[in-house]
Amino acid sequence: MADTVLDESILNSIKKLLGISTSETVFDQDITIHINTTLANLVQMGVGPSEGYMITSADNKWDEFCGDDLPLLNNVKTYIYLKVKLAFDPPQVSSLLEAINSQLKELEWRMYVQKGGY
Repeated sequence: MADTVLDESILNSIKKLLGISTSETVFDQDITIHINTTLANLVQMGVGPSEGYMITSADNKWDEFCGDDLPLLNNVKTYIYLKVKLAFDPPQVSSLLEAINSQLKELEWRMYVQKGGY
């Protein structure tokens, strides 16, 4: 189970969470840009490879960013999904926007704690 989760494509995982078919490629460049921005933010927070990381295609896998740290992976996946959703397809309801931002803050705190930042 862990191998299949870590071997998943970062781009395709986020597309699935956004409700976009993995065979639909028209938005891949936009989504990739948002993913890479979020990955850069995570690296600045001390999460992921210290030398930085970016995806270039659906060939990039989660283990390249998270190694074999499954608890971290779950937080990272949710964090990237929510950040990309806000940039790519933001909610029109302010209460939903507030809820997403609150969840992002909690995830940031948890990842800081997990990586020894606090």
